[in-house]
Amino acid sequence: MARASETAAVGDLGRGRARPRDVRDLGQTYGAAAALALLVLYNAVFTDRFLTTDSIYVNLTQVAPIVIVALGMTLVIATGGIDLSVGSLMAIAGALAPLIFLSDVPFGVAIAFVVPVLVTGAFGLFNGVLITRFGFQPIIATLVLFIAGRGIAQVLTNGELQPFRNPAFQYIGLGRVLGIPFQVLLMLAIFAIVAWTVRTTRFGRQILAIGGNEAAARLAGVPVNRVKLAVYGISGLLAGVAGLIVIAINSSSDANQVGLNLELAAIAAVAVGGTPLTGGRATVVGTLIGALILQLLRFTLLSHGVPDAVALVVQAGIIIAAVFLQRQRQT
Repeated sequence: MARASETAAVGDLGRGRARPRDVRDLGQTYGAAAALALLVLYNAVFTDRFLTTDSIYVNLTQVAPIVIVALGMTLVIATGGIDLSVGSLMAIAGALAPLIFLSDVPFGVAIAFVVPVLVTGAFGLFNGVLITRFGFQPIIATLVLFIAGRGIAQVLTNGELQPFRNPAFQYIGLGRVLGIPFQVLLMLAIFAIVAWTVRTTRFGRQILAIGGNEAAARLAGVPVNRVKLAVYGISGLLAGVAGLIVIAINSSSDANQVGLNLELAAIAAVAVGGTPLTGGRATVVGTLIGALILQLLRFTLLSHGVPDAVALVVQAGIIIAAVFLQRQRQT
């Protein structure tokens, strides 16, 4: 029975789309949605000015980079992997962009959007090569850039803060479309693409098959190495996009701070949203909800005078509870 459960995703490759193993598979996502609704209701009643435009703007803009990185992390975790390098890749993108648009390079702003993201995507592929070609465990392979990546960013900037003012570049973090922050629209667009990919494409089914049972996926003809390379490359690309958003909001790039601990926030959002850290499933909607829960929980505690250190402890407790519920469902 256990083996049949593990290979369910592989069997779905031939039937057009993956199916939930059981109605309970959606339970944690619905539970997360209920928790988010309760948080919103609590704040609407007990937190001053929570339903104002400014409050909503702050929460959405703070959560957008986390969601973007967490969507890439969802794909990685669905294959049974992990990516600890995303925060450092954000720092690399954040270091490269000002170096480009502050120079006299023609079309500097356009190049500053493209090159840093391609570079971080290439670093993501490097992670994938270590895993697929050299057999590194994902946590070890991505730990390399977790350590070295921020060092690379610091070398690029000589360890100095890079302040700037460039409205064209900063539109990615500060611009609005019909009053909606551009970064939120970008987050929703990436969310829609990832959700569609996982739910309807062969590539999405292959990701789930690899996470469910890699050996069976190989026997079923899934190009496991190519899929893993693509997934880690996508994770790197999305980390680069998030890094550009962060420095655009801050009007500066600090290699020591950009993306700091964001890999942990992304993993937490994935876990709280219901995607098993063992792979084989990807709850993309749950990842969005999980990120919103963690952001709103912290906002709630800070709004009511709880120190930030305590808020982080509470978030850790939420993560433990989410993983515990996952293990209970799997057993």
